[in-house]
Amino acid sequence: MTQNLKNKIIEVCDKKIAQKGDTVGVSFYAFFKNKNDNPELLMEAATWWIQTHQLDHFEKAVKIKRLIENS
Repeated sequence: MTQNLKNKIIEVCDKKIAQKGDTVGVSFYAFFKNKNDNPELLMEAATWWIQTHQLDHFEKAVKIKRLIENS
């Protein structure tokens, strides 16, 4: 996973946690705009989320942030 995408995921998770607390959930779509303007990056996130880590559609933002920081 690119460092750019890692940074974006951490940024979004931090924002969601600050807004809604430690129990807030996110999906990998949370890291992208509503339009698919970068399909390669979306597939990179989806592959990491679904194939590599076999995560559910929604996961706790704190869990995702921890996975990214430890990778």
